[in-house]
Amino acid sequence: MMLLTQYLFSRLQSQFVMFVAHRKRLLSAAAAGLIASLALPTNPLYGGEINIYSARQPFLIKPVLADFTKLTGIVTNIVYTSRNLVKRLALEGDRSAADLLLTSDVAPLYQMASLGLTQSVDSLILQRNIPARYRDPLGMWFGLTSRARVIYAAKDRVDPKQLTHYEGLMDKKWQGRICSRSAKHNYMLSLISSIILARGEQFTEQWLRGVKANLARKPQGNDRAQVKAISEGVCDVALVNSYYFGKMITNKRKPQQITWANSVNLIFPNQQGRGSHMNISGIALTKNAPNKDNAVALMEYLSSDRAQFIYAQQNHEFPVRADTEHSDLLKQYMPKFKADEINLAAIAQKHVLALELIHKVDFDN
Repeated sequence: MMLLTQYLFSRLQSQFVMFVAHRKRLLSAAAAGLIASLALPTNPLYGGEINIYSARQPFLIKPVLADFTKLTGIVTNIVYTSRNLVKRLALEGDRSAADLLLTSDVAPLYQMASLGLTQSVDSLILQRNIPARYRDPLGMWFGLTSRARVIYAAKDRVDPKQLTHYEGLMDKKWQGRICSRSAKHNYMLSLISSIILARGEQFTEQWLRGVKANLARKPQGNDRAQVKAISEGVCDVALVNSYYFGKMITNKRKPQQITWANSVNLIFPNQQGRGSHMNISGIALTKNAPNKDNAVALMEYLSSDRAQFIYAQQNHEFPVRADTEHSDLLKQYMPKFKADEINLAAIAQKHVLALELIHKVDFDN
């Protein structure tokens, strides 16, 4: 009974927030008074729809979009594009039908903002719900979920106390024991950029050289491939995004991945210092959004406690909103930890320098 009451209260609260947001945008003060008691309105100026370009897989976003439509009556249309999202939007220019952009990393959000493909959103709701480090200072993009880039270590071969910070990966005791995906991938670029900000360019170059010297094999594969390699004894440690553990440990269709996940411990680095590096999935409003009001309403909804829980749980990620409860899986395997609070906009700005250092040390070869 208590859970049902909490659910109904959360739903009514979400409806009220959405109603107020729409009323402010679409109605004059006089008109608003006439319909104050009505159900949530759609936006008659733009046909009651939103067009979304998504680099995130459809199953991750559909549950929250369905809930949004149920609450508002606004229809969402999704184009799934896993690659070249920035290029596509740039080529379409003013002709683009896209209102919102969903990404799985901060890098494309920063790129699109730098190219003038997005517009600023001045929303008190978004500013209140999303911490400053997870949004652009000018409101050009916003984080929706977060994940940590952590160390996956073989349970039977690595004492977690031996490796407590990223810097430790350059120690010679890990020679021949590290696996890595390409350092040019956005996940690695952001981590390397965070090290540049924390320790400087010269140290980061030394770190890259040290880690390269400790590799068990040439960088290859995706994040899951690194965990597979640990399970098979190819290496003992690897840098992998936190949510992949949840994806693997619950993968009943491919039970071998459950075995991979059970072979490792998760080490959240730098807990006595700056904290573990974080990245985001995020959202941005396009420069020429034809359904701007509805799109902003969806952005605000996605920052709500209700949507944050649903969305983050789908991919075993952390809600960016501080007061949103974590999923049971995260509570079990990834209890409270210290997160790096460097603003992701600053990290994205260092990607070019990070790439230069990667080429300089020839990390991937």
